[in-house]
Amino acid sequence: MRVVLTLRTRDQADLVDALVGFHLNAGVDFVIATDHRSVDGTAEILEAYAREGYVHVLRDPGEAITLRRSEMARLAATEYGADWVLHADGDEFWWPRGGSLREILASVPPRYGIVRGAWRHFAPRPDDGRHFAERMVARVSPYAEHTGARGPFDSGVKVVHRAQPQVSVAKGGHDVAGPGLLTLRGWYPFEVLHFPLRSQEQARAKYVQLMHALSAGGLHVPEHVEHAHGEIAAGEWDETYRRYLVDDEALGRGLAERTLVLDTRLRDALRTLAGVAELPPPPGRCFPLRGRRPRLDFPLDSPAGGAFYAHETQQLHELDAETRLYDRISALEQRLIDLERGLFGGLRLAGRR
Repeated sequence: MRVVLTLRTRDQADLVDALVGFHLNAGVDFVIATDHRSVDGTAEILEAYAREGYVHVLRDPGEAITLRRSEMARLAATEYGADWVLHADGDEFWWPRGGSLREILASVPPRYGIVRGAWRHFAPRPDDGRHFAERMVARVSPYAEHTGARGPFDSGVKVVHRAQPQVSVAKGGHDVAGPGLLTLRGWYPFEVLHFPLRSQEQARAKYVQLMHALSAGGLHVPEHVEHAHGEIAAGEWDETYRRYLVDDEALGRGLAERTLVLDTRLRDALRTLAGVAELPPPPGRCFPLRGRRPRLDFPLDSPAGGAFYAHETQQLHELDAETRLYDRISALEQRLIDLERGLFGGLRLAGRR
């Protein structure tokens, strides 16, 4: 089995080495990356992996974001021998729950072609110059504040699918469609660890760039991006970011109230890969290639851990039910429209006769 990761990134030199190194040690065989005008060293790190045969780099040279995810997914199927393709942004790490990515995907029944991972957001911590994974160990509960559509921590899923030359990837890798691709629902064997806000200036630049690039490409702007951009334009962003920021006092309070969860899994995995007691500050390369890798272990949860995960993903089941209901209503409405067109078309034809 061959697993290919597709990746979109821009100015994420603080993440990209860790992201590629982690996934190559977690069951991914190859990475197809689109770099959008990075100027901070991201492109150079990707090119280093490309020279070693682990990454194929595409460029988005224009101001606008272009829809390259479907192109990358099709390349994975047609040029790189993928059996499964998973999709990530440059701040997302796919964490398999019990076994490597490859081992979990090998267990999927043949009739299903789409499996989903649960988005798991990490809150920003004070920027003291350390590696992001050393600082950002506070995961946001889906029942906490700022988890609605206007905030950066909304509930959602990302998809992994069987390789398919005609596949179409939509909504930033949150949905996919293709011939014969049936979704296995009610199961989230992956956690997509998401680190969207890592410093005040990084977050500001992210929302300004996203708003401009999506608008320039005529693409849908997510509500939280539009809202954050409006706050930046109105001079309100600094105060909003301070509400998102988790200092030591807020961390203690959040842990006590269970709106935050201490989660050091990624930090510990990256330390293992780098062979260090504490990760050095980026940018740079500090993770070994697959040929020299130590094996990462992804143990199964305890019963208590599994129950807590079910509790935290309950909202995804509810959202899934709402989506399926909406799809059925839309299909029914379309059938009614088709019937009415057929009926009135027949009456008009009879009238002419």
